[in-house]
Amino acid sequence: MEEIAIQTEYIKLESLLKYAALVGTGGEAKALIQEGRVLVNGEVCTQRGRKLRPGDKASLDGSEILVAGPCA
Repeated sequence: MEEIAIQTEYIKLESLLKYAALVGTGGEAKALIQEGRVLVNGEVCTQRGRKLRPGDKASLDGSEILVAGPCA
């Protein structure tokens, strides 16, 4: 599982997928999310603007990402 540390309160799902290099473009992220291939905290999520906060997990085709807070 990959950890992505964010410096803000939240990161949008579409942006997280791009930042983690699971997709190359926002259009690709949008398509995969709308197809129901992305899970957030174990449940299918079709909202590309879903706000993820530290402790949330997202996964795409077996690749998992944990949203972490800023390093202390």
